[in-house]
Amino acid sequence: MRVDRLFTDVRLATMAPHRPGLGAIEDGALATRDGRIAWVGPRAEAPAFTARETIRGEGRWLTPGLIDCHTHLVWAGDRAAEFERRLEGATYEEIAREGGGILSTVRATRAASRAELVRAALPRLDALLADGITTVEVKSGYGLEPASEYRQLETAAALAAERPVRIEATFLGAHTLPPEFANDRAGYLRLLCETMIPEVARRRLASAVDAFCEQIAFTPEETRAVFEAARAHGLPVKLHADQLSDTGGAALAASFGALSADHLEYTNAEGVAAMARAGTVAVLLPGAFYTLRETQLPPVESFRRAAVPMAVATDCNPGTSPLLSLLLAMNMAATLFRLTVVECLLGVTRHAAKALGLADDRGTLEPGKRADLALWSIERPAELVYTIGGRPLHARWVGA
Repeated sequence: MRVDRLFTDVRLATMAPHRPGLGAIEDGALATRDGRIAWVGPRAEAPAFTARETIRGEGRWLTPGLIDCHTHLVWAGDRAAEFERRLEGATYEEIAREGGGILSTVRATRAASRAELVRAALPRLDALLADGITTVEVKSGYGLEPASEYRQLETAAALAAERPVRIEATFLGAHTLPPEFANDRAGYLRLLCETMIPEVARRRLASAVDAFCEQIAFTPEETRAVFEAARAHGLPVKLHADQLSDTGGAALAASFGALSADHLEYTNAEGVAAMARAGTVAVLLPGAFYTLRETQLPPVESFRRAAVPMAVATDCNPGTSPLLSLLLAMNMAATLFRLTVVECLLGVTRHAAKALGLADDRGTLEPGKRADLALWSIERPAELVYTIGGRPLHARWVGA
C-alpha cells in the first residue's frame, strides 16, 4: 500500500467515538495519503506500506491537531487599561455602557488596514499554533459596519496564507450596537439582515453566523431576526448565550439547530434539554470566566446527564479573555469547571470539530479524516491538561 507518510512507534489518542475514552492505542501506527488519514490502528495489524516518508515517534503520543473553536483573533488596539479598571472594581457592563469594552476595540479596528490587522494577529496565532492547534475559528464583530466587518473576515482568511493552519471564519456583526446606531437599533438590525448577512453569504466570507444575546447586546427577539436571515442565506448559526444572565439564549440557539451555544454560565434546565435535543454543542470558555472573576458556574453536570457534548476554547479576545493557550484553557476547564481529562481533550478535538460543523472532516484519528496531527513529548495524555505553562508539543502537521 503506497502512502505519503507513515507514523510508527507512536501511542495514539484517536478520540474516535467507537473507542472508549480517548480511544487510546498504545503501540500504534498511522498512514496518510493526499492529506488524509489512510489507515490507523495497532502497529502489529498494519499492512505492508511503501511510504515516501517514515516518522518514528519514539513512543510519543499522536493526537488529532487541536481545534480552538471560539476566538476573536483579529483586532486592533489594546484594552489593558480596562483590565486595570476591573481590578479596581468596575464591572464589564459598566465599562461597556461608558463606551469602552467592545466599542473601544471597534474604533481601533475600523482604523486599521487589512495588512495591519494581519500583522497584529500573527503573534497571537503563533502562540496558539505552539499549543498544537491546526484549526482556529475566527470571528468578526469589531467592525460593526460593512467594510470593516468584511475586512476582518478577509483578514481571517489571509492568516491561512501566512501560516500552516486551517481558519474557519464566523460573521459576528451582531456583537454590539455600533455608536452611529446607538439610538436606532432597528436600523442596525436591518443593515445586518438585509445587507451584511446576504453579502457575507454571497462572497463566502464566513461559514457561520454568530450573535451576542445579552442585556448589553442583542435581545432574544433581535437575535431571532439575525438567525432567520442567516438561515435564509444558507448559513448555520451559533450563539454567545447566557454569559451574564439567563436570557434563554441556549434554548433559542437550539431552536435554530445551532452548531454551538457558547459561555452558558446562566443556562437553565430548559436550555440544556433543548441543546440535547438539537445536538447543539456546549462551548465552555473558562478564560472569560476567569478574567471576569465570574462566580456562576456553567451547568456542567446537567450537560453530562443530558449527553450534551462539551467543547473547550480560548475565547481569545482583547477584553474578557486575552488567553493565547488552549492547553491552559483545558487546565482552567478542569480546575474551575471540574471537567475530566477525557472531557477536556475531547473538547478540543472531536467536540470542537462538531461545534464548527466539521465532525465528518477532522477532530479524530480515523480513515478519511484530514491528516491534521500533533505529536507530543508526554508520558500520558493527562499531562496536556495538568501542566501549566508547559510546551509539550514535539511536532505539528496540517494535511500530513
